[in-house]
Amino acid sequence: IIFRHMVPNSLSVIIVYSTLRVPAFIMQESFLSFLGLGVQAPYASWGSLVGDAVNGMTLYPWKLIFPAIAMTIFLFAMNFFGDGLRDAFDPQSKNQL
Repeated sequence: IIFRHMVPNSLSVIIVYSTLRVPAFIMQESFLSFLGLGVQAPYASWGSLVGDAVNGMTLYPWKLIFPAIAMTIFLFAMNFFGDGLRDAFDPQSKNQL
């Protein structure tokens, strides 16, 4: 009963939920890296790139602008992808306004 009815019906919910949680995880990691609590120096993270660029923002503004724009575009893309998956897996959700 579990593998025939429950797993196929809950699989779409799990996939949609995980794609909508990825941007939140990325924001949390980048915020911790911005504060210096996340990924350390030999490895790159959007938060560490933005944190390092804040000090030289007046001389090199592109070091801050490009990682911030890339992170914003990626986060919006993941949110739109998750919304599209939700609409594809649950077509009745469009009619519930």
